Amino acid sequence: MSFASRTSDFFAGPWRAVVFLGVTQVLAWGAIYYTPVLMVPLIAAERGWSKAFTMGGYSLGILTAGIFARFIGSFIDRYGGHRVMPFGSLLGAAGLLALPHVESQIAYLAVWVVLGAAMSASLYDPAFATLGRIFGAAARRPITMLTLAGGLASTVSWPTTRALIDGVGWHNTYLIYAALLLFVAAPLHALMPRTRASVTPSPTPDGAPVPALLQPRGTAFALVVLAFAVYAFVPSGLLAHLLSMFGRAGIDPQTAVLLGMIFGPCQTLARLGEFTFARDVHPLTVARFAVASLLIGFALLAIFGLTTPVAIAFMLLFGISNGLITLCRGTVPLALFGAQGYGLTIGRIAGPALAIQSASPLIIAFVAERSSDLTAVALSGIAVALALVAFVLVPRPR
Repeated sequence: MSFASRTSDFFAGPWRAVVFLGVTQVLAWGAIYYTPVLMVPLIAAERGWSKAFTMGGYSLGILTAGIFARFIGSFIDRYGGHRVMPFGSLLGAAGLLALPHVESQIAYLAVWVVLGAAMSASLYDPAFATLGRIFGAAARRPITMLTLAGGLASTVSWPTTRALIDGVGWHNTYLIYAALLLFVAAPLHALMPRTRASVTPSPTPDGAPVPALLQPRGTAFALVVLAFAVYAFVPSGLLAHLLSMFGRAGIDPQTAVLLGMIFGPCQTLARLGEFTFARDVHPLTVARFAVASLLIGFALLAIFGLTTPVAIAFMLLFGISNGLITLCRGTVPLALFGAQGYGLTIGRIAGPALAIQSASPLIIAFVAERSSDLTAVALSGIAVALALVAFVLVPRPR
């Protein structure tokens, strides 16, 4: 078979969803989720608003994404990502077009509600739900490959956004990102496969049915929700303040920035390692390993303090842990609860995690200001320990 024929067969089949979603994930994360770090100070300065209020709009967007998550997952189960996710890109484009033009604080917050709805239909959770609908119980490998592509988002977004701001200003930067969502992401979402994998368990060789998976309710499901929710407190809250904490601990600014750059590549390497060496390991085991690794990082901070060598080790472990946990957000529910109603299951797990994620930067800032950086780090360590306990208590299906 010729290369052209193989390429044609690939894009005619379900695997094109991984390629299309890989592109749209980079665009959605880069345009909506990662830009506020650079944009918020500029918006606040131009409008005369406080940075706390301006960043509060972003937190409202994440909270809105959490509120809509279960509905988006249910819609994808019913109608497919090719019909639901284009609306996420269109809403994202509309919100980004509006941001440079809003003058009042109420309008600003309203735009972030729109962008929150866009995130709920554009980021990892709806993408996982879409792959679950297309590939069924075999979605683990496509999900892993998608997170490998999505891991490039922060690496690409921040330098690109910085260059665009310097070149055309923040207003036009948002317009460019809106155009990418409108003319690239939305069409790619609409062109994804419409096929739906069977979720009926395949019989075993002797004709007996496969043992039933866990039900997405009760104690086991509550433990999974708790584990992902309390873990979500850490990357969202700690990453927003970690570089400042490094500076207050005496680490020079250039070294602090280099430490921050470790995080992204470690996430990608961890996912590549899972794809290469742990594809036959149960996702629940991978999640336990990931959280335990980060807990070791917090133990190093508690024992040796925030020195440069310890900070390097911590960021390595943090990147590995977060890279694997992001992947497990898609694979653990699939392995435990199955492909039936997978989109709704993903949405129900994502809602509490996004709600905590929206509040955690403010909580960490409050604790660090009223007490100390050490207390804020200890609070994050407690959250990781609680996540590990919850993952350990989750039973595996027999």
